[in-house]
Amino acid sequence: MRKRVVVTGIGWVTPLGHDIETVWKRLIAGDSGIAPTTHFDAKTFPTTFAAEVKKDFDFKTIAGASYEKHKKAGRNTHYGMAAAMNAWKMSGLDKAKLDPYQVGIYLGAGEGGLDFPNFTHVALAAWPENSPPGSTLNIKTWGEIALKTFDPMTEVEQEPYMTISHIANEFNARGPSLNCLTACAASTQAIGEAAEIIRSGDADVMISGGSHTMIHPFGVTGFNRLTALSTLNDNPKGACRPFDAGRGGFVLGEGGGIVILESLEHAQARGATILGEIAGYGSSADAFRVTDQHPEGRGAIVAIREALKDAEMKPQDIQYINAHGTGTKENDSTETYAIKAVFDEIQGGAKAVPISSIKSMMGHLIAAAGAVELITCILAIRDNIIPPTANYSQFDPDCDLDYVPNVARKVKVDTAMSNSFGFGGQNDTLIVKRFVA
Repeated sequence: MRKRVVVTGIGWVTPLGHDIETVWKRLIAGDSGIAPTTHFDAKTFPTTFAAEVKKDFDFKTIAGASYEKHKKAGRNTHYGMAAAMNAWKMSGLDKAKLDPYQVGIYLGAGEGGLDFPNFTHVALAAWPENSPPGSTLNIKTWGEIALKTFDPMTEVEQEPYMTISHIANEFNARGPSLNCLTACAASTQAIGEAAEIIRSGDADVMISGGSHTMIHPFGVTGFNRLTALSTLNDNPKGACRPFDAGRGGFVLGEGGGIVILESLEHAQARGATILGEIAGYGSSADAFRVTDQHPEGRGAIVAIREALKDAEMKPQDIQYINAHGTGTKENDSTETYAIKAVFDEIQGGAKAVPISSIKSMMGHLIAAAGAVELITCILAIRDNIIPPTANYSQFDPDCDLDYVPNVARKVKVDTAMSNSFGFGGQNDTLIVKRFVA
C-alpha cells in the first residue's frame, strides 16, 4: 500500500499580502492586488500595471536571524524563502530532530529579474557619448565596465535553482533536491512530484511549491509582444476577467507559495496538525504548439482524468475546481471545454461544480501560481467557502459553467481540484481532500 501524503504547513507571498489569514480574507472579499507598475517605469509599455508584491513585504523581519545569509538573494528567492519560513513554522517541524537526508525540496521556481538593472547600467556607460541614432555599443568599454562593476553573485542569484539552495541551507534539507520550470504549471507539477517522492519512501518531508517574478522590462515586453497581457490601463483592478466575454489577457503577477508535505506516518508520529491530504496528481503534455493549448484541451483532459484516477475518485467527488483561469480568450474557453469533457457525465453536468479563478484578484504568478492556488483549495476545504471569480459581468457562450461570479460562496467542500496549464503545453492537476484519519 502506498504512503499517504498530507499537508502540515502552508505559506505564501502574494500581491494581496503575505499572511495566510489576511490574504484569505481579501480573496473571499474579492479584493484586488493589481495596480500601476512600480518596479520600473512602465508608462511607455502597452501594459502599465501588474500584480506586484507590495512594499510592506519585509523579508528582513520575516527572516530574522537568518537574514544575513539570504539578504543578497533575488526577489524571487526572498518570496520563496519567506513562504517556506512561514510554512515551516506552521508545520511545527524542528530541523534538529529530523534526519536531514529524509527532508527534500521540489520547487517550480523561476527567475528573479535581477539582471536588467546591471545590464542597463553597463549598456548606458558603454554607449558612445553624444552618439547619433543607430550607434552601437563600444564593446571594449562594455567589457571593462562589466568587469569592474558587475557583482558576480547578482548574476548567480537570479537563477531559478538558487531558491532551492537557500531553502536547503536554511532547513538543512539534504534529501532529494529538484526544480522544474514548466512555465505556469511548474509549482503544481513540483507538488505532485514531491508527493510521489514521499509515496515511494524516498523522503519523510518535502518542502514544495514555487516562486517567481517576471515583472521587469524583459518579461513585460515578451508577454506584450505575444499579445497575452491585458492592456486595460484605465482600470487595472478590473483588468483580469477570467471566463468573461470581455476578457482581453492576463495580468502579470509575482510571489511565492510553499507547502510542507509529509508522509501520514511521520506527521502522526509527531502529533502534527494536518491541513489536508494530497489525493491525486495528473500530468500530460499537449504536444501541439508552443504558444497555444490544443483547442479541444486534449492534454488538459488527460491531466484531469489522471488526477482522478490517481485519487481513486470519480468526477462527482469533486466539490470545487480552482481553475487555471488566466483571462485570455483561448485559455478560458479551452479549460471550460476540458472540464465539460470530464464532468458532463455527473448529475447536473459540469455546471454542477463551482469553479473560480483567483488570478482575477492577484494576477498570474507564473511558476508560483499553482502552489498559491493549491493553498486556496486547502483553505476552501478548511472554511467551506469558495473565493469568487472577480470582474465577471458578461456571459460568454464558450464559457458557460458556474464560475462563482464576484461573490464568495459558502458551500460544503471536502475535495477540491486545482488545474495548471503551462505555456508550451504542460498540463498538471492536483486533487486535495479533507483529512480523515
